[in-house]
Amino acid sequence: MSDEIDTAVDLSLDVKGLNCPLPILKTKKALQKIDIGHVLEVFTTDPGSVPDFNAFCRQTGHILIDTFELDASFRFLIRKTK
Repeated sequence: MSDEIDTAVDLSLDVKGLNCPLPILKTKKALQKIDIGHVLEVFTTDPGSVPDFNAFCRQTGHILIDTFELDASFRFLIRKTK
């Protein structure tokens, strides 16, 4: 998604080195700090975070804009919806 790469990030969260459920819990807290429509960028190293973030966004209604794998880490872009 080429237009998604240019998505402005409003807050970044680095949870590298943390395992489930900590990345999701810290993401939930970070989303409380930003306004609806803003984008949270999350960096993780836990391979289980890929299905976890998909499920989290499905269950909460937030939009998972994109997931990128970067070397041994993952980058998620999440748009807050409520």
